[in-house]
Amino acid sequence: MSVEKQKKTDVDALQEKLLRHRLGGGRSRARRRGIALADRSGPLRLSFGQQQMWFLNRLDPDSAEYLVPLAFRIRGTLDVAVLERAWNALLARHEILRTRYTLTDGEPAQIIDPPQTVGLPVDEQRDVPGGERGRRADARVAEDARTPFDLEREWPVRARLLKIADDDHVLGVVVHHIAFDAWSARVLINELGALYEALDAGREAPLPELPVQYADYAAWQRAQEADGALAEHLTYWRERLAGIGPLDLPADRPRPAHRDHEGADVSFVLPDGLSEKIHKLALRHNTTPFAVLLPAFQALLARYTDRSDIAVGTVASGRTRPELQGLIGYGINNLVMRSSWRGDPRFAELIEQARDHLVEAYDHQSVPFARLVDELQPERDMSRTPLYQVAFTLHERGGERVELPGLTIEPHAATGSVAKCDLELQINSAPDGTFHGQLVYATSLFERDTVLRMSRHFVRLLQQAVEDETTPLSRLDVLDAAERALVTAGPRFSRPVTRTVHELFEEQVARTPDAVAVVAGEVSLS
Repeated sequence: MSVEKQKKTDVDALQEKLLRHRLGGGRSRARRRGIALADRSGPLRLSFGQQQMWFLNRLDPDSAEYLVPLAFRIRGTLDVAVLERAWNALLARHEILRTRYTLTDGEPAQIIDPPQTVGLPVDEQRDVPGGERGRRADARVAEDARTPFDLEREWPVRARLLKIADDDHVLGVVVHHIAFDAWSARVLINELGALYEALDAGREAPLPELPVQYADYAAWQRAQEADGALAEHLTYWRERLAGIGPLDLPADRPRPAHRDHEGADVSFVLPDGLSEKIHKLALRHNTTPFAVLLPAFQALLARYTDRSDIAVGTVASGRTRPELQGLIGYGINNLVMRSSWRGDPRFAELIEQARDHLVEAYDHQSVPFARLVDELQPERDMSRTPLYQVAFTLHERGGERVELPGLTIEPHAATGSVAKCDLELQINSAPDGTFHGQLVYATSLFERDTVLRMSRHFVRLLQQAVEDETTPLSRLDVLDAAERALVTAGPRFSRPVTRTVHELFEEQVARTPDAVAVVAGEVSLS
């Protein structure tokens, strides 16, 4: 085994040691109890996450913010009829994909429909020139991703197959967040591939029976609250987030009165060798790369805001029990990672703090984020997300590509970005251990050039912090030579100040009274 592979293995083992036992087991009595099957004779209550999504959908039923768009490129000889059968088998296997939502006695409840055959629409694109088909397919997938669901009357999932060539297709899938999360995406594509392969070969599907369905999990989660199992965790978060305030980044435009979901993204790469150094630094601190990348991002946010109390949201899978590993549904939970410091600490101190806070946060992740918001009751503000406005996620890529006899199925980027908060840093970890970055931003606040500059600042700060972890935060530079010259160079010329600004303005008005002074959209004022 090479030295590089051994180092990656060491980090993986360390991650297993530090986090998996806390994600997969736990110290509370409630976690150790198995998930029982729910009583189906009465209304089936929603999980906390479902209820939050249901409420947001009722608040703005036409919004596409909480739709999860997926696209898969299928290359090879595809039997469309078999794919349709596989799709229906997947819908039959997971109740959550056949669930509607209605009010029962004033409370939202799940209505699980029996399995039924659903057609898989196929867009042949016969009249579209060959060179245009890929772009048209992507446009159709993006259009579907903006089409809302009627959660009371429709199942929360739809799919469409777009034919680019006889051996090239795009499968577009849209699922409402009330029934889906990032973990579910991997379950969906792996199971769909297994079902297709078995049906195509005339065999029974090799998938084991699910021990529980999502409705069972929702009932179990609600029972924990009734038993008081969340009280200890609520106490932790109440103390941890006491006095938390909004984080306002310098923006290009004023914050709108109502936040919208329109977003865009900027991708960037880390310089050669930096990913390996991040792994080594994490290993030295007995932690994972998450606890190196997060404080670097928080240090950048501190530089932008001149604050030393930075709250950043992140996501936990929420699947802390083995019964939930193969389940499709809304299982994630949002956690608030708050870091604060006095003076001018070394970057190494922020890593230590992040490591400890990360372990504590996962220990207390049982509190659903919606329940936490209800408990803390932050000031209601329709212009920003509650408790955090900036997010950080670390995704491990790998396993999404499915190889079948004569077919390859892999993710296909064909949809735009949705900004779930002001700014989100997404770091993707490739199978070879390298990291790739993406900043997703609210277009109502930021211009693309601003976010491109942010990505360069993050990489520069991260490089310096990883090279020498003893560097104080104030010494971590974010400006490159050109930017530094711009802000430090003196004026190109100087002249004595003899008049005030308003006097100079009045003189210019007298010289050119009819010149355009202000332009706003189509309106120009002299």
